[in-house]
Amino acid sequence: MKHFLLVFLGGGIGSGLRFLISKFLNPYFSSFFLGTFSVNIIGCFLIGLILGIATKSAALNNTFLIFLTIGFCGGFTTFSSFALENYGMLREGQIFSFLIYTLSSILAGILAVAMGLWLVKFFS
Repeated sequence: MKHFLLVFLGGGIGSGLRFLISKFLNPYFSSFFLGTFSVNIIGCFLIGLILGIATKSAALNNTFLIFLTIGFCGGFTTFSSFALENYGMLREGQIFSFLIYTLSSILAGILAVAMGLWLVKFFS
């Protein structure tokens, strides 16, 4: 039950922050969802950083790790919004925007996880 409450709390904080960032950034481009893109890449970087720290030291116990990774990062990032936005672009025939958004999100996300892990390794 304790872990459930930690995931619930972390997810709520992450979701609330995602909502604010998306509301602020999404209106800047009509064919690129900057808010969703940003939270997904930031979330990938954070999860890499958090897991890198957790593997290098005992600074993060399992309880706090669950709160941060499953809770906060899980609520902060959003695959469902990403999929819905991609579907909308396909439905509207915006094939080029769809390809750029999808590929850049996936590649930047993987790179962000790797960068988070690398930073911990580099500074340890």
